[in-house]
Amino acid sequence: MLDQNEHKMIEVFFYGLFMDRDLLVEKGLNPSNPRKGYVAGMGLRIGKRATLVHAREERAYGIVMQLSEDESTALYSEESVSDYIPEQVVVILNSGVHLEATCYNLPEHLLSGSNREYAKSLVQVAIKCGLLKSHVDVIKQFDSERT
Repeated sequence: MLDQNEHKMIEVFFYGLFMDRDLLVEKGLNPSNPRKGYVAGMGLRIGKRATLVHAREERAYGIVMQLSEDESTALYSEESVSDYIPEQVVVILNSGVHLEATCYNLPEHLLSGSNREYAKSLVQVAIKCGLLKSHVDVIKQFDSERT
């Protein structure tokens, strides 16, 4: 018998490499309904990987997609992102619609180091996803600021 949560779909806001729907499909997931948007009051930071931090004057841009709860849990149980915790956010879609979504973030005290290769990859994903040039420029800063 199937667990009731197995097919319950949730909205997940992605701001890192997981914005790439093709990457999620390669991992065996079935993301659907991708939409561009942003979360106000949060800013992108890149240490070893990307995370969002509370920053009143900033906006974090990304992609909202639907995944099953089980898919979302499985994705964030991978070793490289297992320290990320789910947080409810309000995403303002490009259409102007406000949407509640789950966003996985690394606790700020665990943010450390830098990863220029990750930043370079994220620039390419952001361009592929059609995010604003101004946001792509923010990501590029993480490629050049830290060594």
